[in-house]
Amino acid sequence: MRFLLVEDSDDLAAAVASRLAMDGHGVDRAATLAEAKEYLESAPYDLILLDISLPDGDGREFLARERGARRETPVIMMTASASVNDRVNTLDQGADDYITKPFDFAELQARCRAVLRRHAGAADSRLQYAGFTFDALAATLTVGDEVRELRARELRLLEILLSRPGQIFSKPHLIDRLFSFDEEVSDNAIEVYVGRLRRKLDGSGARLETMRGVGYRLIPE
Repeated sequence: MRFLLVEDSDDLAAAVASRLAMDGHGVDRAATLAEAKEYLESAPYDLILLDISLPDGDGREFLARERGARRETPVIMMTASASVNDRVNTLDQGADDYITKPFDFAELQARCRAVLRRHAGAADSRLQYAGFTFDALAATLTVGDEVRELRARELRLLEILLSRPGQIFSKPHLIDRLFSFDEEVSDNAIEVYVGRLRRKLDGSGARLETMRGVGYRLIPE
């Protein structure tokens, strides 16, 4: 998944981006609301982590404008305030969740997973397709009695493909979803992850099909 992190603290931003990258997410960091606006105009995002106090304005006002424009990208607000009223107002303004600074990185990761599941309409982290069960939280793909572990980017690639089974995803689209602007991506990066995931899907009843010159799609055997 691709996240936009809007945070003016360099140290906190670097720590959050590093932790989320370990989960296989591509993370772009904006230090101001103006930069965040530019990022949102340039690429699609699966989740926004938005600080409230930023050098050029209030994150809540930015969120209100996003929701007013009917942009529904999930947003987790990051706030230093422990006030119940502040948290309630943040949720009423359209945030999907909030987390209070200082926070534990494991909690942030869990909240990201929960918000993404709710946004996708999933009650839990498990999804069945063809002849396998995919568990995003456990990072596993189960075929029969065999549990196959997924590496971070294999996991995120399968999440994308399972979001719309049968739909063709172009290579540029997958690159946009899996990598941040700061990452150097070689021409064959997607082929590498597709090849790894294809091996994990062997015997699962599903096939990761290459549509030459167009993209990739996940279909039943």
